[in-house]
Amino acid sequence: MAGLGSRLSIFPLAGALLFPRAHLPLHIFEPCYRALVTDALARDRRIAMIQPRDGAQPPALFDVGCVGRIAQVEALDDGRFNIVLEGLTRFRMLSEIDVTTPFRQVEASFIGFADDIEQPPLASVLRADVERESRRFAEARGYLVDWDAVGRLDDEALVNGIAQIAPFDVAAKQALLEVATIAERADLVVQFMQFFRLGNEGEGRGTLQ
Repeated sequence: MAGLGSRLSIFPLAGALLFPRAHLPLHIFEPCYRALVTDALARDRRIAMIQPRDGAQPPALFDVGCVGRIAQVEALDDGRFNIVLEGLTRFRMLSEIDVTTPFRQVEASFIGFADDIEQPPLASVLRADVERESRRFAEARGYLVDWDAVGRLDDEALVNGIAQIAPFDVAAKQALLEVATIAERADLVVQFMQFFRLGNEGEGRGTLQ
């Protein structure tokens, strides 16, 4: 994958995080994103996920996202798609390209993201913190969780899985995407679960600015 000046077709979607080696299921129904999927399938199957910063039309974008490859696709009779993206690498948006396509495109750089390098396992204390706080968070939210299955996940799958599915706000999600290492992400996950759990219990906190 090129390091600088790569052209990416983007899917801006708040709260939808994709990480390298993780999977993100998506239901594609809007016409512009149907066109995006059709175009990606005809070329390299790549779609870049990135979060919008605001509710403007079109929304401003955060600088960092993650490129995914369409690993699974189900084309429905009415033109919609069910797809699963497999994360490849994060990227930094350099600029948006003026295009005639119904979907947005950007110039991006992959420099500075060592997403193909295997990271060391979490320290046992940090792994225990993640599992303990995830139990507290799930109990506070009333979630039913197969904790035996959770315990069998490797560190990356556990931490990234929580980051993907936990109902954190956009700013928190973006912070989790941008940190350099799994250990840093695990530490942030613990902090955010504590923050949003306490907010849910009525202490007046629930949005990270």
